[in-house]
Amino acid sequence: MSLDLDAKKTLLRKIPHGLFICGVAEGDQVNGFTASWVTQGSFDPPLVVMAVRADSTSNGMIQRTRRFSLNVLAADQKDLAAVFFKPQQAVGGRFDAAPFTTGELGLPILKDALGAVECELVGELAHGDHTVFLGEVKSAILHRDAAALELSSTGWQYGG
Repeated sequence: MSLDLDAKKTLLRKIPHGLFICGVAEGDQVNGFTASWVTQGSFDPPLVVMAVRADSTSNGMIQRTRRFSLNVLAADQKDLAAVFFKPQQAVGGRFDAAPFTTGELGLPILKDALGAVECELVGELAHGDHTVFLGEVKSAILHRDAAALELSSTGWQYGG
């Protein structure tokens, strides 16, 4: 059996994705990135599933600290998502453009996001070019309720 690469790419890009800012903190270092491969995994306990590039700084920080936050962006926050997509020379530089506080677990919570959840890592699967992290939601902060940003509305593609 051979994999039709064009069909695979087209079909996997049809999977709907939200856009989130994942935040991590280790000591006095804070980092974040735009995450699109995210979904809820369980009601009880509340779990989220997120895939993170294996070679990223944040991946290592999640593995070491066993924690991450997911900030939910509003539908009109494409520009903020773009800030966290761009590669950075130094850890934490993206947060210069995004005011934040720290949540109960000490993780970055963006002041302008719809809100955020803080998660403790309860599982992971390292295979391929991403690590799949399973986090149990330990705190939730709602700033406001509105439509969330989705990858399909941006014109960007990440997947396939």
